[in-house]
Amino acid sequence: MYRYKTVFLTSLLLAVLTPLTQADTETSVHDVIAAAIANPARPESDTKQDADRKPLEVLTFTGVKPGDQVADFIPGRGYVTRLFSKIVGKNGHVYAIVPEELKKTADEAVKEIAADPEYPNVTVMREPVSIFTAPVPLDMVWTSMNYHDLHDKFFGPADIAKLNKTIFDALKPGGIYLVLDHTAEKGSGVRDTDTLHRIDPEVVKKEVLAAGFELDAQSDVLKNPADDHTLKVFDPAIRGKTDKFIFKFRKPMKTM
Repeated sequence: MYRYKTVFLTSLLLAVLTPLTQADTETSVHDVIAAAIANPARPESDTKQDADRKPLEVLTFTGVKPGDQVADFIPGRGYVTRLFSKIVGKNGHVYAIVPEELKKTADEAVKEIAADPEYPNVTVMREPVSIFTAPVPLDMVWTSMNYHDLHDKFFGPADIAKLNKTIFDALKPGGIYLVLDHTAEKGSGVRDTDTLHRIDPEVVKKEVLAAGFELDAQSDVLKNPADDHTLKVFDPAIRGKTDKFIFKFRKPMKTM
């Protein structure tokens, strides 16, 4: 009788403590992300974008965590690269991947980040846009406000199907492919990618799902109903405040 009572009490204790442990973990990651945003080493050029880019909400949505292996695909000036570096920490790594098709100076900003002792876990890589590779299996591939460019002539355009498949292959089972971009008019397809620098979210969804991904979640945190999708994203009237979609795709744990 004593043995059964002990087993019951142990099971009850685990049932009570487990949700607390999970909640504590979620709180801890949230705090890590908040600390990365508050890092005084971040340049003013980054911090002044925070109000519009909402990094705490967006990065919490992605699920990135300490120890992750992350690729920042087409990192621009490294706004997210710096944040990822601090979030994944010493046991994680950030690969800033710059397509060879971009001009030779396109990687200068992230090269400076990688050379900064503040960000020792950042590596810059150049490779053909349609052949995505990484030195290790990845937990996440992130691309922000540039998926639409892949359809444009300066990228060839890219072989989208091949690119998304190589991203799929580079991820661990269960890994995340996060696509954030400027929203175009519904039904416009890729009409506005080279002019307004926008893309119809349904095009992105169709292309990424075709590579074998599942749509895990989507977020409206950067949605802006005041944006009517008719202005170029660089127009002063809307710059930094465009209506944006965020898709969180996941590689299935078991693939055929």
